[in-house]
Amino acid sequence: MAEIEVRRASGEDLVPRFRVTVTDEDGSASVHEVTVSLADFERLGRNFRALDEFVRACLQFLLEREPKELILPSFDVSTISSYFPEFEDTISRASPH
Repeated sequence: MAEIEVRRASGEDLVPRFRVTVTDEDGSASVHEVTVSLADFERLGRNFRALDEFVRACLQFLLEREPKELILPSFDVSTISSYFPEFEDTISRASPH
């Protein structure tokens, strides 16, 4: 299973930015810049205590559907449902592991 490291890349902005590093068991890694609006977090991430937990769950959702190399290098969480229509329903029912 891939390791997902989430670090906040910006301060208390209206659209927080995270730097996410995904590392496979073989040591190969990919880096992604992820933004999530506070409105999307309130709407979709109500089961998560913190933004970083929510962002980690979003990356886990993507990794269950595609390899890390296919995940966009920079994206907003709101765009995930454009590629995976089930995203909003799935993530809003998810809980932190």
